[in-house]
Amino acid sequence: MSNWKFDPMHTQVEFSAKHLGMMTVRGHFAEVTATGDIHPEHPERTTVQATINTASIRTHNEQRDKDLRSSNFLEIDKYPTMTFKSIKLEMTGPDSATLTGDLTIKGNTHPVTLKVVKYGEFNDPNMGHRIGYAAETVIDRKDFGKIRLDAGRQIHREQRDPDQHRGRAHRGAREPDRLTFRHPDLNATYI
Repeated sequence: MSNWKFDPMHTQVEFSAKHLGMMTVRGHFAEVTATGDIHPEHPERTTVQATINTASIRTHNEQRDKDLRSSNFLEIDKYPTMTFKSIKLEMTGPDSATLTGDLTIKGNTHPVTLKVVKYGEFNDPNMGHRIGYAAETVIDRKDFGKIRLDAGRQIHREQRDPDQHRGRAHRGAREPDRLTFRHPDLNATYI
C-alpha cells in the first residue's frame, strides 16, 4: 500500500449559514491541514483528520470577517483551530460513503456524519496517482458553545402557509448551518 497525502491546493472547507434568518452567507476557511490513512481496497480502515485555522475565515466582507473572528463567534484568540477526527467510514455505494467523526469548535466536541462522494481516480504522470473526494455535513452552531445569533436574538422570517385561506403567517424553522468539506484531492507518495 502507498502513503496518501492531501493536496493543500485542492483541499477546501466551505460553509453557508443564515444571516438575520433570511439571507445566506457563504464563505470558506483559507488554511486547512488534512491528513489521513486512505485504504481504497479496505475503506473501513480509512482515517481522516483535519485542522482548520479559525482566523482564516473569509466571507468576502472584511467587516463581517472581523466580527466572525471576535468573541461574538469564533473567538480566534482563545480557539485558534477547529478540528475533525474520523471514527469510522461506511460505504453506502461504489462511490459514496458516510464518514463519522468528532468535530471540535470552540472547545466543544460533537459527533458528525459526513456524506462522502468519490469524484474520480486517475494516474497523473507528473503528480502520481490521485483520488478526488467531497464530503458534506450539516451542523447546528448552538451545539458548539456560545455563539451570538443575529444581534443576540433569533430572528425568523415570516412565511405564508399556503394551506390557510386567510394567509396567516407562522414562524419558519431556522435552517441549520452547513459546514461543507469540498475537493480534498489525495496524492500518492511512495515510500
